[in-house]
Amino acid sequence: MKLAVPTDFDILEALSDRRRNTAVNLSYILDKNRSYINTRLPILADYGLLARVGPAPNSGLYEITDKGLVVLDNRDQYRTDGVDFDALVDSELRARTDETDA
Repeated sequence: MKLAVPTDFDILEALSDRRRNTAVNLSYILDKNRSYINTRLPILADYGLLARVGPAPNSGLYEITDKGLVVLDNRDQYRTDGVDFDALVDSELRARTDETDA
């Protein structure tokens, strides 16, 4: 996955409370251009870091996923030499899932 640093991590952090939010609100909270946030949200959803939710398919509400929380928890490892970030995230996500299932 290719993340826009620091914006994507800022978006994940803003949603880390597990509450739903929209691009308009996130752009205000993060003091970022709304159209830029609007372009990043679907990309983060494609990576499985956010889920588009709401009463209607195009409601514009997003929430963080478990994978998004793992990425946020490991943000210091992103772009670290010798670290396969995608593999790290997948491994930790599996471990967390196994703990939940146990």
